Amino acid sequence: MRGLKGKNVLVTGGASGIGQATAQRFLEEGCSVSILDRDAAARARVSQELPELTAVIDADVSRLDQVRAAVATAIDRMGSIDVLINNAGISIRHDFLDITPENWDKVVGVCLTGIFYVAQTTARHMVEKGSGVIINTASTAGTTGYPHYADYSAAKGGVIALTHAMALELAPTVRVNAISPGYVLTPMQRAEYTDEMLAAVNRKIPMGRHAKPEEIAALFAFLASEDCAFATGQVYVMDGAETTGGLCSQWSHD
Repeated sequence: MRGLKGKNVLVTGGASGIGQATAQRFLEEGCSVSILDRDAAARARVSQELPELTAVIDADVSRLDQVRAAVATAIDRMGSIDVLINNAGISIRHDFLDITPENWDKVVGVCLTGIFYVAQTTARHMVEKGSGVIINTASTAGTTGYPHYADYSAAKGGVIALTHAMALELAPTVRVNAISPGYVLTPMQRAEYTDEMLAAVNRKIPMGRHAKPEEIAALFAFLASEDCAFATGQVYVMDGAETTGGLCSQWSHD
């Protein structure tokens, strides 16, 4: 991608799944990459798998004090942050009537409040230096809603609205977009779904499968590059046409 070589990139939730694939893609593009993640085991693993990382930072995005310290560390290690991939997220599969206040606070705290904390802290740095790109991870759950994920859907809907508002306020200095993946075969997704559930999902996706994390990572790289210099305020859906079907609840290739 044009204009990525030499850029300094921070990826939140970067120690597994989409985040790790995205960190690897930006390394391949010639960027300096730091990741932020609260999972100690995942941080240890990714440090071995991606030794080229500039920094692997311990932080919980739902804690503002930890976010501020982590962003400061990334800036200190890389010199600046040119691109923020605001990706950290969690989900809990449960029925709406069973969601506890603690469940709600945990999911919304990471998936929406955490996105806000990291975006605002990093955006202040970008505005001061005069340029930057922020790409938030939303979800098709934020526009269509999914059963058993009401808190996650609500949070991701908030991310979409936040992205639009940020883009308007931060233009033209900072470009802000979001990616809304559909089903992606990440460790988080695999842990929550049986083989039968995964097969049922694949049957309703016209492409016939889940996305690979590397495919989402490629879109992050494109949106951060100079090839996308006029793109801001948009949410880019990558879901294998799952939501294109609208009211079609099942898809069949037969």
